[in-house]
Amino acid sequence: MTHTYKTQNTCSTQITFDKDENGIITNVVFTNGCNGNLKAIAKLVNGKSAEEIHALLAGNTCGRRPTSCADQLAKAVMSV
Repeated sequence: MTHTYKTQNTCSTQITFDKDENGIITNVVFTNGCNGNLKAIAKLVNGKSAEEIHALLAGNTCGRRPTSCADQLAKAVMSV
C-alpha cells in the first residue's frame, strides 16, 4: 500500500513510500530537499523493514534542526 507522509522542519515536504503487509518498505520518494542525498537514502533503505529503517535513521539531525529528512523517514515508516 502506498503512503504519503508530510514532513516537518525539513527541506523535503513529503515522503511517499510503499509498505507491504510484512512491514517491508519500497519505492521511497522524497519531494523537494537535497535530491542526490535523498535518492541515495531511498536506495539504501529499499527492501528493509520499517523497524530496521527506524533503528538506522531515527534521531539523525540536520545542522541546527532537531530533525532531518532521514529522521522524518524513520518517523514516516513507523506511522502507518
